[in-house]
Amino acid sequence: MLNILVVCGAGLGSSFACQMSVESVLQELGVSASVDHSDISSAGGSRADIIISGKNFESQFSRYDLPMDLIFLDRLVDKNEIKEKLVPVLEAKGEL
Repeated sequence: MLNILVVCGAGLGSSFACQMSVESVLQELGVSASVDHSDISSAGGSRADIIISGKNFESQFSRYDLPMDLIFLDRLVDKNEIKEKLVPVLEAKGEL
């Protein structure tokens, strides 16, 4: 099963809100995935296939050589933006 991790600074409010939007988009697309949320300091050690985070954290992720796909959002709960950026990644992974 595909694992998606939604990341914010503290791993609480904004990542959880984004997680709910991601789950809604996945349901709309008919894609089955495990979605969780976390703080940025824990993200590097995760076994996620895809990490979704805010654009404001992009520079922090660039310090690490992470093997998973990274998606950075301008608006964490914007389902249209999530879909627009997630669909090409899902297609590349053969999930769509």
